[in-house]
Amino acid sequence: MKKKRMNLNEAYWASRYREDKTGWDLNRISPPLKEFIDQLEDKTLKILIPGAGNAYEAEYLVSKGFEDVHVLDIAKEPLQNLRLRVPFFPEANLHNIDFFKFQDTFDLILEQTFFCALPREQRNLYARKMNSLLKNNGKLVGLFFNIEFEKEGPPFGGNKEEYLTYFSPEFNIELLENCRNSIPPRQGNELFFIFKKN
Repeated sequence: MKKKRMNLNEAYWASRYREDKTGWDLNRISPPLKEFIDQLEDKTLKILIPGAGNAYEAEYLVSKGFEDVHVLDIAKEPLQNLRLRVPFFPEANLHNIDFFKFQDTFDLILEQTFFCALPREQRNLYARKMNSLLKNNGKLVGLFFNIEFEKEGPPFGGNKEEYLTYFSPEFNIELLENCRNSIPPRQGNELFFIFKKN
């Protein structure tokens, strides 16, 4: 008998936050993204964090003086959590919407446990959508899992070769390599990447 596919919609993710079933949440910015952000000099970059969850990356960016940070999530709960931690975060930059319906353009998009939360059949669509959300020469930067999980996701795993099939048509692959500064539980199981819009 075929297993019924989980409906990973707004209600599903909202319930995960309400029930505190957020095992992906680090309670802080991930070290690889912190290191990447720390070397950025242009504080006027327009930055998007999609599927942002509690958005510690956005909180960190704002604390470092970045002026145009946008956060997107299909569930409103994590966006409310960000506003509680950062009351001055601009309301207009909080986007409670389905990623695939969102329209805008950015200089930089940060990926942190969003791609792995999407069903595999949406991966090509994700790559194309990311391309459309970036300005010319814009970059998509972040982390992918480099592991297959035993349990059906989310998270959904994968590997470098698979990811290249989605992203090579849409981006110049500047970097896609084993992450050297993952948190200990993810050590050896993450890839850090920098993709530049074609």
